[in-house]
Amino acid sequence: MKKFTQVLQIVLLVFFAAMTIFFVAFDTLGGLFGTAEISSDQMVKIMLTGLIIFLITWLSAYLTIKGLSDSLTKKEIEMNKLKAKLYDLEHPDIPQKKPEQKKEGSEPTANPSPSE
Repeated sequence: MKKFTQVLQIVLLVFFAAMTIFFVAFDTLGGLFGTAEISSDQMVKIMLTGLIIFLITWLSAYLTIKGLSDSLTKKEIEMNKLKAKLYDLEHPDIPQKKPEQKKEGSEPTANPSPSE
């Protein structure tokens, strides 16, 4: 996906560079393409094509960055788990606290009622 994003960025750069050169040198290049003037319809098509290429490039870059971020998060979680295991292996002398189990009948009542 990273290579695809790089290729799309190059395509976008080439497209806008070519259009800039074409419009700057339109007096000489317009005759080569058989266009005396650029109509508003042609200009809209050129700009929409550029916008579509830009949006595809932006989406591809976003997905690439999101994928890398997710991968980094997973690796950080895995690294923290490995650090915890390593710490447990290095310090086996520390007693582990076990959760206390309460007996069902031994719970005191919060508000004892006065019987007298």
